Amino acid sequence: MAGKQDEKRKAAKSPEKRLEKPDKREKREKSAEPTKNAKSAKNAEPEKSGKPGKPGRSGKSGKRSVTEDFGARPLRELLRVTPGERPDLAGIDPSATPGGPVDKAAGVAATALLAQPLGSLQERLYAASTAGDRRRVLLVLQGMDTSGKGGTLKHVIGLFNPSGCRIKAFKAPTEEELGHPFLWRIKQELPRPGEIGIFDRSHYEDVLIARVRELVPRNRVRARYAQINRFEKALADDGVTVVKVFLHIGYEEQRARLLQRLDNPDKHWKFDVGDIEERGMWPAYQEAYEVALERCSTDEAPWYVVPADRKWYRNWAISTLLREHLEDIDPQYPKGEFDVEECRRRLLAS
Repeated sequence: MAGKQDEKRKAAKSPEKRLEKPDKREKREKSAEPTKNAKSAKNAEPEKSGKPGKPGRSGKSGKRSVTEDFGARPLRELLRVTPGERPDLAGIDPSATPGGPVDKAAGVAATALLAQPLGSLQERLYAASTAGDRRRVLLVLQGMDTSGKGGTLKHVIGLFNPSGCRIKAFKAPTEEELGHPFLWRIKQELPRPGEIGIFDRSHYEDVLIARVRELVPRNRVRARYAQINRFEKALADDGVTVVKVFLHIGYEEQRARLLQRLDNPDKHWKFDVGDIEERGMWPAYQEAYEVALERCSTDEAPWYVVPADRKWYRNWAISTLLREHLEDIDPQYPKGEFDVEECRRRLLAS
C-alpha cells in the first residue's frame, strides 16, 4: 500500500503546481482579528492549561464538559463555528462532551436509539426524490490522522441504509484529476437527489496540506477559500445540505492511538512512518485548520467542531447533527397518484 504521506502531498496539488514553486519568502498570513473560540466553546470550552500554542499541553483535568443540558439545545448551536470568527483549537478540550450524555454507557445507548429516526428520515428523503425533490445531504469529515474518520463511517453511517449512501474517501489524485482544477474531482462524487453523501477528507485538503507543506504559492491557497465558499453556496442553492465536521483530537490522544497501532500487528497496515513526521508539524496544521474554519464557516455551509478523544461522544454527536439537519429538511413521502380504493378492490378480486 502506498504511503499516506505520498498521497497527501499529491492530493493538494492543482495542475498549475507543476509550473510554479511556492514563494517561501512570503510571510505566514495572520488573521486580522484576534483569535476567538468557536461558538460551541461558550458551552464546552475548558479552561486552558499549559502554554498556548504548545501541542498536547491542554490536559484533560480541570476541563469542563457540558452534559447537564443533554438535549436542551440543538447540538448544531453548541458546536457550530460562528461565521467570520476564528476558533482557538488549543482552548477547546478534545475530550469534552458538550451537550452530550453523561457517560459512555449512556452515549452508546443514546446513539443506538438514533438508528430508527435516522433510518426513517433517510427513507423519506429518498422517497421524496422519486417525486422530483432534489434535496440531499453531504457530510464532510476532516481531522488529523487517527481522529476517527473511518470510525465515523463504521459506527454512524452504519445506522443508515447503505443503498442510500454515497461514500468517497479522497486519496492521491489520478493523472486525469491532476489535469483539472482542484474542485473537479469533488464534483464527480457529489450525492444525487435523495442520497446522503459522505466525504472522508475532501476539497479542504487543498487548503490544509497545501498550506502547511507549501505545495502551491500562498496567494493561490488564499484564493481557494473563496472558491470553496462559492462552490458550497452553489451546492446549498441546488438543495444540498452541507454538514462539515472537524474531528478535534488531542495531541496526546493521537500518540496513544498511533502506539496502539504499533502494538497490534493486525493494525500495522494502518500505520505509516510518515505519521510521526506529520506530528512534528502539529502547530502548523492546527493553524491551517483554524484559518479554514474561520474563512469557510458560512451560513450556507457551517463548520462544526466535534471533540473526538471520546469515540462514543464523536459517534453520538455526528449522529445527532445528521438527525437535526434531516429534521430541518423535513422530507415527506410523496402522495400516490392513483385511486387507492380501486387498487384495493382489484387486488382483492384477483
